[in-house]
Amino acid sequence: MKLNVNGREHEIDAPPDMPLLWALRDLMHLTGTKFGCGIAQCGACTVHVDGAPRRACVTPVSSVEGKTIVTIEGLSPDGSHPVQRAWAEVDVVQCGYCQSGQIMSAAALLAKIPAPSDADIDQALSGNLCRCGTYPRIRAAVKRAAEIGKA
Repeated sequence: MKLNVNGREHEIDAPPDMPLLWALRDLMHLTGTKFGCGIAQCGACTVHVDGAPRRACVTPVSSVEGKTIVTIEGLSPDGSHPVQRAWAEVDVVQCGYCQSGQIMSAAALLAKIPAPSDADIDQALSGNLCRCGTYPRIRAAVKRAAEIGKA
């Protein structure tokens, strides 16, 4: 099957029920998307499918054929996306494992709501778990990304 990932078409040989996460990591070698729980509860595997956040660990590859998929690697090749810049400025990362999923969820939120409230941020990122507890810095970074996006 053919998948459009990060603006490039990838032809892969995978069973239709293979989770998108494993197609990305094992077949396309895009390892920025992380495996966390395997049951769509932690958010570490969040990618965008046609602009919406989606948990790659439970998304069969057959369901995304013909759709546009963006991973953390495709958000911006040089780290210049407002969310990535804000994450660095606010120094969000502690262990970093959950951060690609957090960033992808935040980017989807800001694409939909350019100036989110605290409640918007909490709701949009509620499915992304951070074992290090960097939630206050995550919220601050989303607000900073909104400011950067206005400039």
